[in-house]
Amino acid sequence: MPIQTLLDFRDPTICKTLVIKIGSALLVDASGRVEMEWLRTVVHDIWTARELGMDVVVVSSGSIAIGAKRLQFEGGGRKTLTEAQASASVGQIELASVWASLLAERNLIAAQMLLTLDDFENRSRYLNISGTIRRLLKSGVVPVVNENDTIATGEIRFGDNDRLAARVAQACDADGIFLLTDVDGLYDKHPSEPDATRLDEVRGVTPEIHAMADSGSGSGLGSGGMTAKLLAAEIAERAGIALAIIDGRSEMPLARAMASQAGTLFVPQREESGRRGWIGGRMRFRGSITVDDGCVAALRRGKSVLAAGITGVSGNFERGDIIQVLDLAGAEIAKGLVEYDVDDVAAIKGRQSDALEAILGHTPRSAVIHRDHLVLM
Repeated sequence: MPIQTLLDFRDPTICKTLVIKIGSALLVDASGRVEMEWLRTVVHDIWTARELGMDVVVVSSGSIAIGAKRLQFEGGGRKTLTEAQASASVGQIELASVWASLLAERNLIAAQMLLTLDDFENRSRYLNISGTIRRLLKSGVVPVVNENDTIATGEIRFGDNDRLAARVAQACDADGIFLLTDVDGLYDKHPSEPDATRLDEVRGVTPEIHAMADSGSGSGLGSGGMTAKLLAAEIAERAGIALAIIDGRSEMPLARAMASQAGTLFVPQREESGRRGWIGGRMRFRGSITVDDGCVAALRRGKSVLAAGITGVSGNFERGDIIQVLDLAGAEIAKGLVEYDVDDVAAIKGRQSDALEAILGHTPRSAVIHRDHLVLM
């Protein structure tokens, strides 16, 4: 049974594997030093979860903020790509050392994993990530994951650790994700407004929910904001993983959030496992197809994408690539593994099945995107 309340996060029969994401604004103070005493209480929360029988994976920001202060870079090390990469290379050593030493105080072993978006978009590397994390957890290790900011550039980076946490949770088949931040959840308007109301529970991230988000990172240290957290929640809810945004500023923030039931819980909406789960979590695409209203309706009934319903083709994809499926308004309605190269799709779009063989010169496949390799958004 998936997580339905914040209390379920401390029940090992419901939450067997937990991912905890910690942002830079919580972990690093204004002088660029790690908040050691606060982080020690987070480690206590991790130890408590382990004692209850849960596996725990940490997604930890902070390397750029730490390194920028050491290198005396202005703007938190984010003014240029090279400054961010240099900051990360310096800060990651200290960050890993801090996690290793604090976990060792609780007789826990830390492992470091530095990953990029490209690692998750490639199917074989994704499976390697999954296998490594699962083996570490089986050995009683606490993996500490961060984006590999030293090498990541715009086209191969997440840009925020919220979505990284969601993809890590998907890779290790986690049951829950805690996003620790400097607010106690999602509000219907900016939390600074006097009549702002916190949402205790969200069942499905809709356009109305997205409209409530503030994309800014208030501290200036991080790269996320509430928009990034909602994008992470979308990945999680499709994978059957509960995600909670909680206030991380207090000591032992996990225990406090569960005791007070304070935070916003995004309840899983469905579960896409295995290959379909990987497809649903994809964030980069080599192209897209646009389909008509009749095709959209058919997809929502569990059908495949046929050539007859396609009105437009974009990009430079090949057979076996994951592409987007857009409606006539340009909204993404699905992602799927395409069965044809882009030129073939362009040649057969809008044509009925009985005409495809003459156009292609060979026996056509059953669908442009088969329903078994299609994930609705």
